[in-house]
Amino acid sequence: MHRRRPDREGGLPPGRLGQHPTISRRGSRRSLSTLASHMLSAVSRAQFDTRDESEILRLAMDHVSAVGPYRAEAGYLTVHGHMVPSPQVGPGHTSAVDRTVRELTGRDVPVTVPGRSRGRALALHGPGGLHGYLVVTSRSRPTEAQHVLLAMLVRLTAAALSVAVAHRLQREDALELHRLRRERAAFQQRLISLVVELGYQRAVHEALAEVASSGGGEEAITSALHELTGFPVLVEDRFGRLRSWTGPGRPDPYPEPDPARHEEMLQTIARRAGAVRIKDRLISLVRPRGEVLGVLALVDPRDDADEYTVFALEHAATSLAVELSHVRHLAEVELRLCRELVDDLLEGTDEASAYARSEAFGHDLHRIQYVVVVQWGNRAADDAFARTVGRAASAVGMPSLVTRRSDHVVLVAEGRPHDHALYESLARETGTPDGMIGVSARCDTPDGIPGRYQEALRALEVRRRSRSRYGTTFFDDLGLYRILGPGNEHQELEAFVREWLGQLVDYDGRHRTALVETLSRYFDCGGNYAETAESLAIHRSTLRYRLQRIREISGHDLTDVEDRLNLQVATRVWKIMLGGPG
Repeated sequence: MHRRRPDREGGLPPGRLGQHPTISRRGSRRSLSTLASHMLSAVSRAQFDTRDESEILRLAMDHVSAVGPYRAEAGYLTVHGHMVPSPQVGPGHTSAVDRTVRELTGRDVPVTVPGRSRGRALALHGPGGLHGYLVVTSRSRPTEAQHVLLAMLVRLTAAALSVAVAHRLQREDALELHRLRRERAAFQQRLISLVVELGYQRAVHEALAEVASSGGGEEAITSALHELTGFPVLVEDRFGRLRSWTGPGRPDPYPEPDPARHEEMLQTIARRAGAVRIKDRLISLVRPRGEVLGVLALVDPRDDADEYTVFALEHAATSLAVELSHVRHLAEVELRLCRELVDDLLEGTDEASAYARSEAFGHDLHRIQYVVVVQWGNRAADDAFARTVGRAASAVGMPSLVTRRSDHVVLVAEGRPHDHALYESLARETGTPDGMIGVSARCDTPDGIPGRYQEALRALEVRRRSRSRYGTTFFDDLGLYRILGPGNEHQELEAFVREWLGQLVDYDGRHRTALVETLSRYFDCGGNYAETAESLAIHRSTLRYRLQRIREISGHDLTDVEDRLNLQVATRVWKIMLGGPG
């Protein structure tokens, strides 16, 4: 059997460290101790080259057999003061060995390994203390030289472990130092951010407090918010209509809101806490005591707003809620006082008191006045609707004093209202065209206002009973109907219509014809056959036949001046005040 020679460097031959070299019988002059010394040198270099404590222990266990008749049974490392077995253990490793080693205090002691002989636990001491144990057994009694080599392997292993432990501790210390520095930097950054945040919050508080102390209103609050954030600021009312805009980029004209979508948006914002982003706006509700008065918003299309901006917005919304609540309270007081004045005017009051009280509201009773009555299908005549009517009147340039009755709102207005301006403004404000307005004739002195109120009611009644129910009716435009009043006289009108048109109405009802409508259209067209036939989309011969049937059924002569006048009045009343067919 031939033994391989060590490499030229004097180390172990190629192959895994720890394989025992075989000494050639042909005259190798190197002794076993010399080869072991070279092996220890190679193992030592490998151990000191690594910083893995488990790897150092594994190398020692793999090369125990190279220094004598030894066998590595188990290895242990000290981890946080406890002996932890290495995964690289021999087959003789048992729980009994574990218990023995765990109870040792750094001494080399014999141990019993089942199925083995001469077992010993060798302590791996280093400058940093006890790093672990190496448990070995021997097949035979080792020589003194082999014993020395084993001790040298143990010391080298302990030294390598000391270096690895020191390196590990140094690395852990460096990591801990880095962590502490990182925590300190983060703490310093938080401290700086807190100082900046507190400074910004103080600036916001001071700016808005200055606005409040100076008596600045809505415009002053939005201007302060614009200066603090740099974003355009807007305020919308409860219904989505623009109240104010501060900053660049205001749309012109401002888009009309969609009532359903606006209400859905308000509900979405109300369900969340704080400001909410919707499209290009950051929105906060103006909501004193839970009632939404409007919204305060920042226009931020690039989503640049940070937490400081959100704080300023929410704080400004709180200030604006106080302001709008105060304004609303003043408006309610003013509305109540105004309502008392208008109530007195409608019932009749002395002119001197009326002039003085109206001047307090900035209303000039010395000018020509008109009484306007407003009724809207989907709105109760409460204070909220009275304020809505007042705003709409102001929006169309109609200075007014406002009050309300059980089912309608009354305005005493300076100057003749525009034909349809108030109606159109209210239709936009309420979101529905289902409304009626009656306007009186002109009134030159306050003592004539009660009578003008009755005229406005009469105009409203005519509008309500007309075929086109929604819109504005002026008393001056009633013509014949100015002498026809509301109330109990309505029964007299029905009797008059029954007297002149009753037989035709009954005939139409039984035969599903349209003789009354034909007669009404005939009078509307001034008795012109061609125009009447065209408006009814019938042939002229058909029209002649119908007119003949009308004479026969009603018994009235259309050529008689008296009959013709009464029939024409009856058809007008039937069409306008009694609601037409049916």
